[in-house]
Amino acid sequence: MNNAEFDAVISKLGDSPEKNTPEENIMVGDAFRKSNRLVEAIPFYQAAIDKGTPEDAAHLYVAQGLKVEQKYDEAQKVLDNYLPKARDIKTKNLAEKELENLRKIDELKENESYYRVKNLEEINTERAEYSPVYSNNYLYFTSNRDGGKIYRTTGTPFTDIYRVASRGANVNLSTLTALDPIINHIDTNEGSVAISPDGSSMIFAKGNDGKAKGYSEVNLFFTRYRNGKWSEPVPLSINVAEAWDSTPAFSPDGTTLYFSSTRPGGYGGADLYQAKVNRRGRWVDVRNLGPEINTAGDDVFPFVSEDGSLYFASDGHPGFGKLDMFRAVREGGHVQIENLGKPMNSSADDFGLFQFDLTKGFFTSNRRGGKGDDDIYTFVNDDPDLKVVNYFLTGTTVTTDDAGLEIILPNTKVSLTTDNGEVLDEAFTGGDGVFNFRVYPEEHYDLISEKTDYFTVRKDFTTIGKTVDKSTLTEFITNVTFETKIMMDPIVLEKAIVLENIYYDLDKYDIRPDAALVLDSLVQIMNDNPDIYIELGSHTDSRADDDYNKRLSLQRAQSAVRYIINEGIDAERIVAKGYGETQLIIKNAQTEEQHQKNRRTEFKVLRYNPRDRNDDLPPDEQVDEYDRFFKDSGDGNG
Repeated sequence: MNNAEFDAVISKLGDSPEKNTPEENIMVGDAFRKSNRLVEAIPFYQAAIDKGTPEDAAHLYVAQGLKVEQKYDEAQKVLDNYLPKARDIKTKNLAEKELENLRKIDELKENESYYRVKNLEEINTERAEYSPVYSNNYLYFTSNRDGGKIYRTTGTPFTDIYRVASRGANVNLSTLTALDPIINHIDTNEGSVAISPDGSSMIFAKGNDGKAKGYSEVNLFFTRYRNGKWSEPVPLSINVAEAWDSTPAFSPDGTTLYFSSTRPGGYGGADLYQAKVNRRGRWVDVRNLGPEINTAGDDVFPFVSEDGSLYFASDGHPGFGKLDMFRAVREGGHVQIENLGKPMNSSADDFGLFQFDLTKGFFTSNRRGGKGDDDIYTFVNDDPDLKVVNYFLTGTTVTTDDAGLEIILPNTKVSLTTDNGEVLDEAFTGGDGVFNFRVYPEEHYDLISEKTDYFTVRKDFTTIGKTVDKSTLTEFITNVTFETKIMMDPIVLEKAIVLENIYYDLDKYDIRPDAALVLDSLVQIMNDNPDIYIELGSHTDSRADDDYNKRLSLQRAQSAVRYIINEGIDAERIVAKGYGETQLIIKNAQTEEQHQKNRRTEFKVLRYNPRDRNDDLPPDEQVDEYDRFFKDSGDGNG
């Protein structure tokens, strides 16, 4: 519906909801709601309900509108009355969640807050200013302050990206300017922006050419600042054609991109995702942040602070009205979600938080008392007990040379995973073999290291029992760094590798419980290395005749292979072989210890189908969508 169509609907039907048909009232209510005027839609949706509309969503919209007006008890009554007669399952589920959230309002009101907020009046106008980002003494934001082409579905002008020189929240208005026309196109909306930590690169949302096609045209674009100007923006290959991809944000180290998307496979409307930059400077490995963060509603505007906290806006978690701002932190293997409370949040839309240090920053709100549409606000956190503890894990990937000496193994992919296999982070080591991860209190991890022509290795790491007691700290920020090393062995065909501590009872070939534990480790190796095909060989000592030893060793090898296959390994990837006493390590063994060394189980790789393990690039139709991300631009953002 364009601006003229909206005006026509309101002019014809917007005065007397009691005179309209249910269908007409739904039409007017939708017109107001889609223009972000939900409160004005209430009487029309309510009139449609009173006249028996079959549209279940009308009940939900009335409740949400009352919530915006802070009439929480009335909103609960609307949903309590609706749910017993709900027909549409999706709307019913949303209504049940909304009712659950409404019942937590009193609890949210009681939460103590040390935040102070202030409207950044120097910047704001009667139009929209939103999505503030601070970089290299410049404040970037998005606005439709200068008018321009009208977006048909909302009746508001297209937005552009602006910047102004600023020392924290102290802006110099004389420097306020829109970005170059190569960024701000007259025929498109330019949306939220993210600036790389070094200020040399920008990713921003761009789309909405005025045609009423929903979100399908909003994409993320990349540009670099070189020689005093921005380069031609190019779309990221992680965009999904029929989805809304927007609200980008960099991690503090610039290696992770967070964004919101309506792509298929999410948990609700818009979900939060992350992508990693690989060795070639391309964004790959897109992952949904999961159901602890994402809801059936919209989860948007991510920001990751220097202490590893994820801030975001959501209308699906318990909140005061429309979009509220939340903080997500990991501890003990779980993500805890905290509503930032009042005055950071209101009954209106509150979103787009950005910190320029751990206690100060900006956000956006269209709350009452502002200068117009969306306004930019500043905030300060005065919590007297605020202490920040950062936990980091740094490590090195190594191997051995032909002389058996330890050497650095560069260009290796290392993943930080949880006990349930969730990948929390990934790193690609450089020439020094070093990787770094942020880790969290009271958690256990697996480090998985991968490199072509080397066995994938798994190593345990834990922070359990290593958490610092914040009450003992005197500094505002404390950094705790753990160190580790990962040894990786090359894959060499036909090289025997002994499986230690696999024992059998005398003249038996049954798998004992202690042997099963060792075989479980081989199962893990084969799962982690799906491109190897192995022989499992069993050897005996020389204290029985040759035929007996050959038969017994084959039975033991077959027994071990059956165990491994039963654990899920493809039978085509493993064969059994009994060597008897044909390959004694110590010939003419005399002691029990020497005989034990001869009695052993080994595996060797017979075939290896290598894949490029540590450069998992998807096919990319855009050759060099941008130069390697970490290549020095030499400019910054001016």
